[in-house]
Amino acid sequence: MSEDEDDKIDARSLPIFKKGEEIRKLVHSIADLVFDYDNEILKDTGERMLHDASLLCVKVVGAEGGDLYDLRMEAASIIRKAARDLIVHVHTLEEFGFKEAHYYELVRKEVEEYRLLFIEWVASFDQWNYIIDRWGLFNPPGVGPHDKDPDDDIPFDPNEFLG
Repeated sequence: MSEDEDDKIDARSLPIFKKGEEIRKLVHSIADLVFDYDNEILKDTGERMLHDASLLCVKVVGAEGGDLYDLRMEAASIIRKAARDLIVHVHTLEEFGFKEAHYYELVRKEVEEYRLLFIEWVASFDQWNYIIDRWGLFNPPGVGPHDKDPDDDIPFDPNEFLG
């Protein structure tokens, strides 16, 4: 095992992952109730809820494994969208006759706690461990999509490298 692998944090031990897992289990319990209804829109909403809830954990693991700033920020933006979508699913549930929609307030409370953990987690990203995002969305502050890549100044002769 390399020194880098020894330094890696198990994403499953992070508070944000643990809270995401709690949310996933809660959403799964509510979705089970939704699936009892004979309503395709409610069932589709239940599937979307499950998908969004699973992203709260999956993308944390991906971000921790990818480690580069732009990859972590991309995962963070997907998490943010999934969490926000989880919040608004209650409106669809209510609109299409899900009688137990009041249980969804528990999800909203848990997502708010997740949001606070999310802020801390994103603040921990190493802004100096990056490659330039040429799309311009996920660069660290002060880095633009048209900036010169500092790695271009490193002399590299493939013939020398390959022998």
